[in-house]
Amino acid sequence: MRPPLLTLLRRARWTTALVLLTACGGTLDAGSDARTDAALPMSADNPFIVNNDGPFDNWQGELMVLLAANGLELAGLIINDSGAWPDVDRNLSGWEAMLQAAEASGIDDLPAPTPSPGPPLVEPSSGEISDTEPNHSEGAELIVRAALDATNPPLVVVTGGRLTDVADAYLVEPAIADRVVVVASLGELTEQGANMGIPNGDMDPWATAIVAERLPYVQVSAYYDQLGDVPSARLPELPQNPLGDWIAEKRDRIFETPIASDQVAILTAAIPGFALRIDRSRHDGPAAANAGETPALTIDDAGSAWLVSKVDGELATQTFWNLLSEAF
Repeated sequence: MRPPLLTLLRRARWTTALVLLTACGGTLDAGSDARTDAALPMSADNPFIVNNDGPFDNWQGELMVLLAANGLELAGLIINDSGAWPDVDRNLSGWEAMLQAAEASGIDDLPAPTPSPGPPLVEPSSGEISDTEPNHSEGAELIVRAALDATNPPLVVVTGGRLTDVADAYLVEPAIADRVVVVASLGELTEQGANMGIPNGDMDPWATAIVAERLPYVQVSAYYDQLGDVPSARLPELPQNPLGDWIAEKRDRIFETPIASDQVAILTAAIPGFALRIDRSRHDGPAAANAGETPALTIDDAGSAWLVSKVDGELATQTFWNLLSEAF
């Protein structure tokens, strides 16, 4: 019998403690001082939706599947297009292939992916969020339904692409602001905090500003070398099933740049101790977008957002393999 997800998370906490006590490396971050007093507003006990574009550049999808196999409540999967992944139908077919491999390996009850093509949101001439014309996208409608139906809110919306659907969901139904938390792999660190541009935030700056202004928002701007998650030496350790085959075949397609490691968002949301530095932050929201600038987060103890600026890359890799071994 598989141990419950809580057991796995307790193991993750113990692993993190050992890493901290022995001062192990393995992270790409902005500083060495760990600060975790700014507690995050969600946990693996909450329902999750994952929102991303292409299926091949990182391990977010596989971690999503493995967490679901070990007890995470997965309420939906939304698939977009983007500059790097412009064909939503090809993106969808890739995610479907991943899910089929998981299901053929015995992982049940995974949600069908929801394709949600749609243009970036357009800032209205008034500069007011409430005047923005919504897309009413399928992804937005799914977020609204899942948020309002959640029996254990908040709904955790984990993103690895543009925030269009999330902002669209708010425009469609502002009441979700009390029932969701957005955890985005997005932006890069600055001396003051982080910008909200590349990666991911630049693809829809107005949506990024809306989300940071109106929804509980966690930005993960710390990444790690994801090429180490599945080294060639460990390929024989993969399970001998369709999901193991999928992972082995995908390995050579993983992007080399650390900022492509979108899985930092779902790891932050679901695995205690993965986020090593968390600061409350304030955002400049629509003001910057109105001025044609990239929105930004500034560290501020009185701020309404959370900024993750340091993560544990070793724990990411350990979690990947622990989840595999528990699932199979």
